[in-house]
Amino acid sequence: MNIYKRWFWIFVFPSLLLFVFVIVLPFVMGLFNSFAAWRGTYYFDPSTGSRAASAFNSFVGITNYKAAFKDERFIRALWYTLRYTALAVISINAAALCMAILVNRVVRGAGLFRTAYFLPNMLGGLALGFIWQFVFQIIFTDILFGPEGILHVEFLRYMTQDSVKALFALALLNTWQTAGYMMIIYIAGLNNIPRDLYEAASIDGASPWLTFRKITVPMLMPSFTIVFFMTLANSFKLLDQNVALTDGEFNTRMLAMQILRTVKDTTPPDYGKAQAQAVIFFIMIAVITLTQVGITKKREMEA
Repeated sequence: MNIYKRWFWIFVFPSLLLFVFVIVLPFVMGLFNSFAAWRGTYYFDPSTGSRAASAFNSFVGITNYKAAFKDERFIRALWYTLRYTALAVISINAAALCMAILVNRVVRGAGLFRTAYFLPNMLGGLALGFIWQFVFQIIFTDILFGPEGILHVEFLRYMTQDSVKALFALALLNTWQTAGYMMIIYIAGLNNIPRDLYEAASIDGASPWLTFRKITVPMLMPSFTIVFFMTLANSFKLLDQNVALTDGEFNTRMLAMQILRTVKDTTPPDYGKAQAQAVIFFIMIAVITLTQVGITKKREMEA
């Protein structure tokens, strides 16, 4: 045991050093810059109207945060992200759980189905966005759901050119991409449920729905905790797909894109305001995800 203690910090030190320089220091610098008049390449001194002599002379307090909350584009992106997240979390979890239950019941070729469902997760966000842009603009609009298509459904046409339709388009894209990954987690959870419970429920005459509600769902709570956390965090951080699919047009900017585009929307580029938005973004994700983990962990103990 003394040997392990002696070598522990030697082996941990490179990873710890990397964590400090890649995560901790940039976070602290970003937090400071959210309270400063930062222009990206230099600090601005509001009192003199010129370049600041030092970073501390550019301190503006909570001005950047006030400006963020007064920015209509930021508020619009915030609400749009919340609406998308609610839709995506439900669709991804429902699709992943259904696929997991179906694959778990397959006796032959289960590995093939798992691989096929998982493959979309291997595609990059930008590539996936451009692929689905073609699907929505050409296949959905002109071939499948147009006036001369197989079935005329106006809502499914031009889905990237309307803020409401784009919500469903982004949710469909993200569900197709990530449901297979989340399915693997649910399959692991299903395999850990003792078969005796299902046999006892069958002997007692429980219906499939009652068995699912009283046995499968409570026993899957550890998997729900993981999947809900990942889908919540990933939905809030969505960027590549938003850029490739709509590029923020038609009021479809999400928070990550709004932060990225803030420096282009302001002259000169206001990196301090963008950083304040990023800090608000971080706090919001932390509060929501930690609350979700606390709730689901409590359900785990109750189960």
